[in-house]
Amino acid sequence: MIEILNSDQISRARVTGALVADILHTIKGRATVGTNLLEIDRWAQEMIVEAGATSCYVDYAPSFGRGPFGHYICTAVNDAVLHGLPHDYALADGDLLTLDLAVVKGGIAADSAISFIVGETRSADDLALIDATERALAAGIAAARPGAKVGDISRAIGAVLKDAGYPVNVEFGGHGIGSTMHQEPHVANTGRPGRGYTLRPGLLLALEPWVMADTAELVTDPDGWTLRSATGARTAHTEHTVAITDSGAEILTLPSR
Repeated sequence: MIEILNSDQISRARVTGALVADILHTIKGRATVGTNLLEIDRWAQEMIVEAGATSCYVDYAPSFGRGPFGHYICTAVNDAVLHGLPHDYALADGDLLTLDLAVVKGGIAADSAISFIVGETRSADDLALIDATERALAAGIAAARPGAKVGDISRAIGAVLKDAGYPVNVEFGGHGIGSTMHQEPHVANTGRPGRGYTLRPGLLLALEPWVMADTAELVTDPDGWTLRSATGARTAHTEHTVAITDSGAEILTLPSR
């Protein structure tokens, strides 16, 4: 299903997007050495409920997971990159943490992810991973304009990641979003320009470059959800929900403050 939203729905998407961004911003500010991933999940739950929103994850049970997910936020640490199931783990100095959050408010979903380093120890390699995903996301957003193809976004994202020297996995990537979290079209993190669905004003996309330092191969944890690099290499993941407008892409998942 591909939804094209009207102006009222786009306005509601802005509210949802700001909420997602604010929650991620707040958790990033609170997360420190010793913070438990289950504590982060509880913070997310409290803020989602207080805002009158609904988690996209608690009851989420797709074919690729051992559902339902049962938690409010994805917390991926170090070699984990996607669908990180919160568990009893206390963050250590130098951990590379990815937070991925999607909620529905006012009938419209928004989805965003951030990666950052916990504590004071900051590896240059980790910072480069994060930077590559952020630059790739910016390139993808710049390519997202009316009349462009999904492949144009994929090509822009992939060019940045490959130029930075990282293998690119195409099993998981960006996606359409609207009244539900995961919709068509799929937006791979590399691809050929001029291919795929033609972008139209009113389309919402969640664009999410993610990389693993030295591999494109994923392995799944025994929890049935958490995806890790097959080599144990570090990872990073950055995501925004954007709305296609007449003039380009509007980023919806920016903090309100």
